[in-house]
Amino acid sequence: MTTITTSTAGTSGTAAPAAAEFSAAPDRLPLTITAAAAALRDGSLTSTALLRAVTARAERLDASIGTYIVRTDEAAQAAAARADEELAAGIDRGPLHGIPLGVKDIIATSDAPSTAQSLILDPAFGAQGDAVVVSRLRAAGAVITGKTTTAEYAIGMPDPGKGFPTPRSPYALDHYPGGSSSGTGSGVAAGMFLGGLGTDTGGSVRLPASWCGVTGMKQTFGRVPKSGCVPLGFSYDNIGPLTRSARDAAAMLAVMAGHDGSDPCSADRPVDDYTGALTGSVEGLRIGVDTSLLDRPACDPEVAALTRAALDVLAAAGAVVSEIRLPLWDELVTAAMSGFMAEAFAYHRGDLGARWNDYGRPTRGTLALGALVTGPDYVQTQRVRRAGVKAMAELLTTQDLLVTPTCLTPSIPLDELSLATLAPSILTPYWNSLGNPAMSVPMGLTSAGLPVGLQLAGRPFEETTVFRAADAFQSLTGHHLTESPIVKELLA
Repeated sequence: MTTITTSTAGTSGTAAPAAAEFSAAPDRLPLTITAAAAALRDGSLTSTALLRAVTARAERLDASIGTYIVRTDEAAQAAAARADEELAAGIDRGPLHGIPLGVKDIIATSDAPSTAQSLILDPAFGAQGDAVVVSRLRAAGAVITGKTTTAEYAIGMPDPGKGFPTPRSPYALDHYPGGSSSGTGSGVAAGMFLGGLGTDTGGSVRLPASWCGVTGMKQTFGRVPKSGCVPLGFSYDNIGPLTRSARDAAAMLAVMAGHDGSDPCSADRPVDDYTGALTGSVEGLRIGVDTSLLDRPACDPEVAALTRAALDVLAAAGAVVSEIRLPLWDELVTAAMSGFMAEAFAYHRGDLGARWNDYGRPTRGTLALGALVTGPDYVQTQRVRRAGVKAMAELLTTQDLLVTPTCLTPSIPLDELSLATLAPSILTPYWNSLGNPAMSVPMGLTSAGLPVGLQLAGRPFEETTVFRAADAFQSLTGHHLTESPIVKELLA
């Protein structure tokens, strides 16, 4: 019987880890999957010891940060012990073997309930067993540590009145860590696990990656099967990895990606060698940037300055950076917001009518907006998306990557959080309309010590190019290895 602990917060072939990738905390926790994988193989670390370290962190941090809904300690201990036995016997399942990972609580797992952080979801949803992507991670030897906090149904805002933990930024406890994959982002940043699963319908992997100072990938739509995940927007949803580094995200996506017939949106295409594409070089890579986004009133001057500094790093490393204009920006953002609102309302319509008060106030108000999207409106969103795909394909004949900030501001205080304050600042929904791969990587801290992210997007099914540039940028900057002073203080 698996023991479930409820949160009180309401490769083989890897290189030896760099010293900078190990935490100064007393438990000497590796910061990256890559570093931990090397330590597991050179005998300086066991999966059991690593799990013990991240669990100790959760015990000390989670009441303040609100990362977990449930921890599956007993099942995780058994998985870690099994990983140690297999590695000792020469059985190596790859770079995730023995690595602790968290799972957003809208993705089904066999060893814990699935709630979507809501009183509404039928418990039978969680009884289906592991989602396809979770099964793949377990088969690769990953140690699943528990279910992480989310915005209700991946669309609401925190509502403490419903009895669930309120997720908080590891860099400022009175700030939002980004959503809706809040707990996975904060958990990676705080070292409660080394990677995890989020979902991204309008930016819900990339926004917490930006605001928690970690790395998050929204791969091409259809690249990862969504079976076993509570839907939000059927034609916009993605399950993506959150990790410290682009190299780690590449290792996770290599396991997660690939066709599965249980998901009608699943793309039947070969999976590329993502880690093999990490050459460390951006020499000759053509990178387009639309600086008009930095001139928008919502853009924080420090975000603009950090973006320009990041572009300078890429240019100095040999990338060819040029000014472009992203086609149909406002139209595609509107198509994303109205389109997935309509799709979300279609899924929730019956429960909204029957159980209105069981939804959190922010969630039901947001979902109800989908009722305002008419049938002709929805048809128009699909027409705009098709026009956008064509225009973007043309632009990407002259550019290899397109770069923007992930968000125009650092994280928002919880007492100021609303759809009205959040929507103008995020630059992520554009890519959900198009379906292209887009990734957020840390690009530094503001003067207030808040992290912000750089967003890199590429051609459909060319995640390798996005990973290559992100990994090269991280090798030149090290922003992804920054640790929160608050986390250090809480551990001390």
